[in-house]
Amino acid sequence: MDLGINLGYWGTTGTDDLEAMKELTRAADQAGYRVAWLAEAYGSDVPSLAAYLSAFTTNLEWGSAVFQIPARTPAMTAMTAATLDKITGGRFRLGLGVSGPQVSEGWHGVRFDDPLGRTREYVDVIRLAFGRKNVEYHGTHFELPLPDGPGKALRLLLLPERTQVPIYLAAIGPKNMELTGEIADGWLGIFVSPEHLPAQLEQLRAGRRAAGHPDGSLAGFDIAASAGLSIADDLDTAADRLRDNAALYVGGMGSRKQNFYNALARRMGFADAAQEVQDLYLDRKHRDAAAAVPRDFIDQTALIGPREHLAERLHAYADAGVTTLNVSPAGDNLAERIAALHTLADVMDDEGLR
Repeated sequence: MDLGINLGYWGTTGTDDLEAMKELTRAADQAGYRVAWLAEAYGSDVPSLAAYLSAFTTNLEWGSAVFQIPARTPAMTAMTAATLDKITGGRFRLGLGVSGPQVSEGWHGVRFDDPLGRTREYVDVIRLAFGRKNVEYHGTHFELPLPDGPGKALRLLLLPERTQVPIYLAAIGPKNMELTGEIADGWLGIFVSPEHLPAQLEQLRAGRRAAGHPDGSLAGFDIAASAGLSIADDLDTAADRLRDNAALYVGGMGSRKQNFYNALARRMGFADAAQEVQDLYLDRKHRDAAAAVPRDFIDQTALIGPREHLAERLHAYADAGVTTLNVSPAGDNLAERIAALHTLADVMDDEGLR
C-alpha cells in the first residue's frame, strides 16, 4: 500500500500558506510518500500549485483531487494535464470530479444535469486527445468540432510525457462508482471505511465487468482512499482535531436535499447522526455540529490515536483492498503535522505495509 498526502487548498486555514505547503511537500518526499494531491473549489486552482510545488520534490508524484469538470472544457483539461505531465517528468495523475450543484451552477454557471453522462463524454474526449488523434466527438454534452462553423478537428500539440496520463474519478454514489470502474484507472474515495469498503469495491467491479473484464478484476486499478491523520495518545483528543472537517462535509457540503457526503454517512449506518449534524450545521450551529459527529465515524474513516492504533487501522485499510492511502495530517502547528507524516511512514515500514 502506497502513501499519499492530501495538501488541500491554499489559503483556507492559517497554517495552509504556501510555505507550509512547501514544507509538507518536502517532508512527504523525504519520507517516501508516493503522491501529493491538490484540491480546488472556488479559491486556489490545482494546476498553478502543482506546477510550482512539484519543483521542490524529486520523486513525489502529483495529482488533482480534483479538477472540476464544470470548470474546464475537456480539451482544456487535456492540455493542462499534458503540460503538468511534461513539467513533472511523467509524474502527474489526473483526478476529475463533477463537483456539486451549488458550485457547478453558482460558480461556474454550468447546469448540474446528467453528471454521469457528462463525465463519460468528458473522459472520452480527454483520452482521444491523449491518444495523439484528431479530436472529433459527437455526444450529448460535447460536440467537437461544432457542426455549423469553421471549426476543424485538431490534435493536441503538446504530448504528455506518457501515452496516457492515468485518470481517476472522485465518486461516492453507487452509479458513479460503477462508472469509475468502467472508464477510469483509479478511484479517489473520501470517508473510506475499511468496514464498508467491500460494498464499494463490488460497485467498481461491476464497472470493470462492463468494460470487458469478465471477472471484474481490480488488478492495476488504484483504490486511493483519503483519510485524516491525527496522532495523540487519547482517541478523543485525536478525533477532536478532525470534527470540524467531518461536520463541514456531512453537514454543509450541499443542500438539505442533496448532500452526497451526508448520504454516504447514512449508508455507512450513521443515519441519525448524519441528520443531526446536517440540521445543526445548516442552522449555523457549526460547533454543535462538529460535536455531534460520532467518534466511531471518525475512527472508521480516518487514522487517529497512538501508534498501535494506527498500525491496526493501517492493516485494516490494506486488508480491505486500499492500494494508496492519502492522508491529511492534522496538528496544532506545522511541526506537528510534519512529525505526523514521518510517524505514519515509520509505522508503515515497521508493519511491512509498503
